[in-house]
Amino acid sequence: MDARFLGISDLVEAPSVAVVVDVMRAFTVAAWAFAQGADKIVLAESLDEALALKARHPDWMALKDGPPAPGFDMVNSPGMLRSVDLHGRTVVQKTTAGTVGALAVKEASLVLCASFAVAEATAQVLRTRESSVTFVVTGEDGQADEDLACAQYIARRATEAGTDAAEFLRRAGESRAAAELAEGVRQGVHPDDVALCLEVDRFPFAMVATLEGSLMVLRPRAMPTLTEEDPL
Repeated sequence: MDARFLGISDLVEAPSVAVVVDVMRAFTVAAWAFAQGADKIVLAESLDEALALKARHPDWMALKDGPPAPGFDMVNSPGMLRSVDLHGRTVVQKTTAGTVGALAVKEASLVLCASFAVAEATAQVLRTRESSVTFVVTGEDGQADEDLACAQYIARRATEAGTDAAEFLRRAGESRAAAELAEGVRQGVHPDDVALCLEVDRFPFAMVATLEGSLMVLRPRAMPTLTEEDPL
């Protein structure tokens, strides 16, 4: 597998296979949303679009970065989300980096959204591909070490299943994003958020984003060697 690692601004054309990585916290939150029963996640272009979608579909749950805000049901925190029952619900997600990265590669033939929480499942999907893979490092214009570490871990795991996560997790845990979350620099944070973002293979599914009409929609795909359940 030929892997390259690019920031969002470095994308000049749609890759064939894209893995969009946002560890702290968009795609850790997305994984928890599916674990809490969400049916799908609509990735919104803007806060205004998220609110418009919520207005058209009052039963959908809207989620954003930062502190609580009128019109939004939740914030982008895995620690807060893990106690919310989302069974059968649609979530609308708009974040600073993760959703932007996914929308930037919406024309790719395969778009996977990833974090450490779904690392092995994501790597398993990549093992079935013999093409080049573009990892989109969403944070800090491609320089976020937590996202780069996770992307490099998944890339290595796709070819070497026994790869040890320890060094990659150390880098992520020492990243600026982890420090800002731990120190309360960012708003809408639960004390457990960093620890939850550093859990490897918490969930046995990958997350695949596809265009459904005009919307980019994220859904879980259970992997047969990780779970006995039928694929979602």
